[in-house]
Amino acid sequence: MVFLGEWIEHKSVAATQKELNKLSRSQKVMANMIAFDDGHKELIFAVENTQLHIGDLILIKSGEQVPVDCKILWGEAYVNESLLTGESKPVQKQKKDVLIGGSLFTDGTVKAQVTAIGKDTVLSNILNLVKQAQGEKPPVQQLADKISAVFVPLVIGIAVVTFLLNYFVFNNSATDSLMRSIAVLVISCPCAMGLATPAAIAVGLGRAAKNGILFRNAKSLELFKNIKTVVFDKTGTLTKGKFAISNWQSDMDEQEFKQIIFSLEKYSNHPIAKSIIQEWKINNPIQWKKINEIKGKGMEAEDMQGNTYQLGSYKIINEQSEDASHTAYLLKNNVLVGWFDMEDEIREEAKAVINYLHAKNIKTILLSGDSAEKTKKVAGIVGIKEVLAEKSPADKLKIIEQLNATSPVAMVGDGINDAPALAKATIGISMSEATQIAMQSAQVVLMNNGIQHLPLALGLGKHTFITIQQNLFWAFIYNIVAIPVAAMGMLHPGMAALAMGFSDVVLAINSIRLKYKKVI
Repeated sequence: MVFLGEWIEHKSVAATQKELNKLSRSQKVMANMIAFDDGHKELIFAVENTQLHIGDLILIKSGEQVPVDCKILWGEAYVNESLLTGESKPVQKQKKDVLIGGSLFTDGTVKAQVTAIGKDTVLSNILNLVKQAQGEKPPVQQLADKISAVFVPLVIGIAVVTFLLNYFVFNNSATDSLMRSIAVLVISCPCAMGLATPAAIAVGLGRAAKNGILFRNAKSLELFKNIKTVVFDKTGTLTKGKFAISNWQSDMDEQEFKQIIFSLEKYSNHPIAKSIIQEWKINNPIQWKKINEIKGKGMEAEDMQGNTYQLGSYKIINEQSEDASHTAYLLKNNVLVGWFDMEDEIREEAKAVINYLHAKNIKTILLSGDSAEKTKKVAGIVGIKEVLAEKSPADKLKIIEQLNATSPVAMVGDGINDAPALAKATIGISMSEATQIAMQSAQVVLMNNGIQHLPLALGLGKHTFITIQQNLFWAFIYNIVAIPVAAMGMLHPGMAALAMGFSDVVLAINSIRLKYKKVI
């Protein structure tokens, strides 16, 4: 019976590992490789990091993970190397400094030369954390362990008292008294308590991984049960982050305006920048003397002639215009020279997800750095009533801190601007297409290009905890009932051993039920 319980447990864990490994093989880390055409014009294109060779040139932007070991040739940046050193404070990196594969860019843009080919991928880092999570103990298991620490010596004491009472008080023979004492010890073997949490955690994490939901730690599963508020970023979260240019205007020549915008945005990792690069392809981009991406603000650059450029939201134009309705504004030498508008498409599943949360009495908030007008428009379509717009990364962090002080909060985001808030929330949730720093800051990663599995993540968290509670309830009730029965001589030690094994089987079967039960 004990072997059967262990076999069922190991089969469930093996099945979940199989799903995780499938997911691992399907993902790659992408790098921005730099090449030159016959006219010595710089070309940038995406390649898998496994295709890079020593000596290749690559471009690394804010929010990205360093794809392989490399050496900086141009630019400077602040890099988070906590995955490698344990030190979370960003380290400044300049020309000729070495970048280690797996570290994260928090600020800055560099061109670098590959010095060594690494094997680590973004998903393999997450995958290792998920595998570790299957062996982690959430708070409820830690409580069970504390109870077990008291339970074991207590049972040994009950077994001794059982022998003494049966032999000296009830005048049973030494053999009968000893057999009853042994039955108490056997029936109360606390292996069911040890199995209660790991079996449920393994199945819950495995089902999540199979559906493209990666939990970075076991604690997140339990914390989901307390979530009362879900805060959403807008761009790339409720919307697809795939923009189309709808209108633009500039005092410059059209070609010059587009060239400047393209040359600035190709160094950015923002969804708007990616869309601009695809729509306005320029063959002769400007070679900047210095360029930098400012969180929550936009791009800043200086050309070889000393002209300065800024591209960002309404915040940068210093009252040069009262029209705050446009997506981005371009300043040359601190003078407004143009603007452009972009339209984003709302995710099809967004409204259904918001309705589900409201049905579960979970409050929703839209927190964005975008203009109030555009943010309220999206909120109205998906059904979110509370809107906080035009917020910087520092503002987002402060708001999440305030919300956390009153009730547990989940934050859903995907950009470098969301990383501090994701890390501060009770549970940070990121998407697979998010910047790498956002993914590393989150406790949960949604791999299926959207938020459609957010209800499943919430449901699995809640029902995994329910399954753990059921398992622990069974383990304790079984002991409470069985120990007096054994002490009174109504249970032979051999039958006690079978009953103890049967409790393991019940817990394993109840845990496997989580793989198939309806959770949303």
